[in-house]
Amino acid sequence: MATITSPGMASGLPIKEMVAQLVALERAPLTGLQTQVNKAQSKLSIYGTISSLVTTLGDAGAKLAEANAFKAVKATSSLPESLGVTVAAGTAPTGFSLEVQRLAQAQNTSSAAVTAGSGMGAGTLTITLGNWGSGSFVAGSETPVEITVEEGKDTLADIAKQINESDAGVTATVLKDANGERLLLRSKATGAEMGFQVEATDADAGDGKDLGRLAYTGAGSPTSLTQAGLNAQLTINGVAIESATNTVKDSVDGLTFELKKVTTGPVEVTVSNDKDAMKKTVQGFVDAYNAVMDLLATTTKYDPETKVAGSLQGDSTATGLRNAIRSMMRSSTPGGEFTQLLDIGIEIKSDGKMSINSTKLDAALDKPAELGKLFGATSDDPTKRGFGLKLDAFADGLVESGGTISNRTESLNASIKRTNKEMDKVVDRAARAETRYLAYYNAMDANVARLNSLNAYITQQITMWNRNTG
Repeated sequence: MATITSPGMASGLPIKEMVAQLVALERAPLTGLQTQVNKAQSKLSIYGTISSLVTTLGDAGAKLAEANAFKAVKATSSLPESLGVTVAAGTAPTGFSLEVQRLAQAQNTSSAAVTAGSGMGAGTLTITLGNWGSGSFVAGSETPVEITVEEGKDTLADIAKQINESDAGVTATVLKDANGERLLLRSKATGAEMGFQVEATDADAGDGKDLGRLAYTGAGSPTSLTQAGLNAQLTINGVAIESATNTVKDSVDGLTFELKKVTTGPVEVTVSNDKDAMKKTVQGFVDAYNAVMDLLATTTKYDPETKVAGSLQGDSTATGLRNAIRSMMRSSTPGGEFTQLLDIGIEIKSDGKMSINSTKLDAALDKPAELGKLFGATSDDPTKRGFGLKLDAFADGLVESGGTISNRTESLNASIKRTNKEMDKVVDRAARAETRYLAYYNAMDANVARLNSLNAYITQQITMWNRNTG
């Protein structure tokens, strides 16, 4: 039992010290209550992590159930420096022989030379996109762009800037050499349909600064054609095709070819199952499972050597959760060659860790359709759905409102709230007790003071009486 101690004071009683000790006794329950709050908050934090890991596990299940999860393919080119190739998931394994006869090119022109830095004559340049394939220009659907040039003010550099800022479908550059300056124009896109012509309307022709020197309207123009716009030409399995760009899409479903160089012979393109990508998906699931189970194992165990218990040691919800997840891994999916994870080499060892038997998984990956059934089979009967779908739904059920993890989190929050209220009550009681004790001891001290004063008076009177009667 706690006792009140006092060093003693000349005035009588050490009231402050006595009251402080009494108030400390009133506040003593706070220590235990704060410990309860700390433990509950620690558990709440761990459950937050568990919830996140369970969600990740569910997402891994959903990924296994995706339609293309086990249809991953890869494409290879026998001459990647000349031909690149990419493939979309779900494309059937196949092979092609491809040759590149010509790369797609953009039209390029170079104007006649003009005096460096000099202003050009007044007028306009009209840039029109179109096709020169027939020998004469056929305008495309884009609206022509007009560039206005001011007399003696706009140099080739100014004109090039206007063109580049006009979205005319061409880029302009000024080339300087010993003969002066030239305006170089280039189509922004490759292909025969993305050629261009430049028409000049010269307000003062014949003054030596004619805008006509920048025009290109075909053969005989002051501006020369340095490169015509061309389509790429290639053959796929002997069939000739053309492409406006060097990125060839949609010629073969699911494949995109990147033409880099003209080839001197056939390039072999192979599309095959990508086992490495499929293994990565499976490994992601295994890692997600091990992460959540490792945390549950660590937080629920008791270490006899250190005599330290995990934060969730003895927590029935955590123990039940661990058992439920492990049980989920034994789920069966009827209707296919593979019905359980064990059938494809996904095993749970004695220590609770999940691992992959590479030999069994490699053999299973040779049957992607059967793997698709195991993980992604759909059914109105939940028990007949693929494991990936069941795992995703299972994880959602744990973390959503009303689920095991959600309920435990709400319970811990409610416990913390109740304990904090109890702590507030203890603090309030201690404050009221302090006021009460101070009033009581101050009154007692006042009484003692009065008695001491009376005693002194009586003693004085007795002394005087003794003197008078002596």
